[in-house]
Amino acid sequence: MSLNQLEWIDLPRFEDARGILTSLDVVPFEVRNAFFLHSVLSERGGHAHRRTGQLIVPVAGSFRVHASDGCDSADYALLDSCRALHVPPMHWLRLHDFTASAVCLVLTDSPHDDADYLRDWDEFVALRRAERTAR
Repeated sequence: MSLNQLEWIDLPRFEDARGILTSLDVVPFEVRNAFFLHSVLSERGGHAHRRTGQLIVPVAGSFRVHASDGCDSADYALLDSCRALHVPPMHWLRLHDFTASAVCLVLTDSPHDDADYLRDWDEFVALRRAERTAR
């Protein structure tokens, strides 16, 4: 899985005099877990998931997502609450540069499972290298 598999998803936005409603009906998977981050003082993430895909939504404020497939890296600015980042499994993420008001909603396609986490960078890179070699 390479970085070109990360994709922006535009969330439907309905605006009128009462305000804005943003729909999540375009989430590309069945949501099995949801959580949100707020009051982040430095950074979050610093890991990858073996099997879990995620949709990262900047509900309020802004932040950046640094993603790596073990070979290449890219930085994504999450600035608009109607634009989410879809991240398939096996991508190392580091969320950083949170504004004071930032709220990050994360929807996942599987329930939380500690065994799904890769927290060691060298182990992650070795697994990705083995994947590429096996192809």
